[in-house]
Amino acid sequence: MAAVLVALAGAFLIWQRGGVRADVGGQPQKDQSSGGRGGKNSAAGTAPVVAARAHKGNIGVFDPGLGAVTPIYTVTLKSRVDGELMKVNYREGDLVQAGQPLIEIDPRPYDVQLEQAEGQLARDQATLANARVDLDRYQKLLKQNAVQEQVYATQQATVRQLEGTVKSDQGAVDAAKLNLVYCKITSPITGRVGLRLVDPGNIVHAADTNGLLVITQIEPISVLFTIAEDQLPRVQRRLAAHERLRAFAYDREDQTRLADGVLTTIDNQIDPSTGTLRLRAVFDNHDQRLFPNQFVNVRLLVQEKTGVILIPTAAIQRTTTREFVYLVKPDSTVTVRPITEGVTQDEETEITSGLSAGDVVVLTGADRLQEGSKVRAQIANDQSSAARGGKRK
Repeated sequence: MAAVLVALAGAFLIWQRGGVRADVGGQPQKDQSSGGRGGKNSAAGTAPVVAARAHKGNIGVFDPGLGAVTPIYTVTLKSRVDGELMKVNYREGDLVQAGQPLIEIDPRPYDVQLEQAEGQLARDQATLANARVDLDRYQKLLKQNAVQEQVYATQQATVRQLEGTVKSDQGAVDAAKLNLVYCKITSPITGRVGLRLVDPGNIVHAADTNGLLVITQIEPISVLFTIAEDQLPRVQRRLAAHERLRAFAYDREDQTRLADGVLTTIDNQIDPSTGTLRLRAVFDNHDQRLFPNQFVNVRLLVQEKTGVILIPTAAIQRTTTREFVYLVKPDSTVTVRPITEGVTQDEETEITSGLSAGDVVVLTGADRLQEGSKVRAQIANDQSSAARGGKRK
């Protein structure tokens, strides 16, 4: 009798804690009452998910391309005169301005040449002046028949010869002055100076094949990139309409946008070996995020669609035969909604059919769902705290 009482007490405790009861045969069974735990419509059967609203917006159509950052101007400075490299007025890596003095070559030999040329010019100018005085005198005497015409003609030739000599002397003076100008090398462009190639104290020559330094323009800078020849007609139509096509440069992983620019020109022929065409886009590069010879991914904006339905790309579920989303209905259940994708840009995708603006689709947590699943949806970036699915009771 005591054993029977103990068994009945244990069964009562199990029924209270685990929602089971003993049948006539003594086997435990689940409580089928609607108020027990694990019921179909209880809170435990509601799946928490993060959702997003479909909305109208704008999205771009891009032609992708691979490119390399290419300076618009790159200058290798060389000496135009022979002499000792006296002074370097820059530091490696400096950003120099056009006209800024960079290098000085020993000017003393050319100072001497200038003095010699000026002395020769002064002497020949004096000789020319004396010849012109004689020519004037012979001209007066010729009118008086006091001198032969041949003498007068000879003096005319002498004056012209001396005029040529003086002009040649003036050229020598100008050449010496020009050499003095060449002794001070200035930057022809605004750009960044590279590593120094020649140190002060070395003798440089105008015939040297290697330069003294290299200057590369950084702002603005261009990117040469390629697109497939099939994409060319669309680009040509936009250029023919005098439209400015925007280009965006991304890093090697095609994740981080580095700079925004505009397309400036296209090449004049397609590479038959690759079926691609080269294009040049120019970027302001004020923050200098683009560096010469850097590899970049380029996206050329060829069309911008406005007022289209957009959803986060992460909300789209895919199988081998279709694309669909889990649409959250007003009764807080989900239904499988087939969709048709359009253009994808960054983290948003255009939906051409299947959704309307304001529809709520599951963003995360879709792996636990099926047709008719009950959900408690927290809408991402939604201003209101109330989410579809109701409040906890």
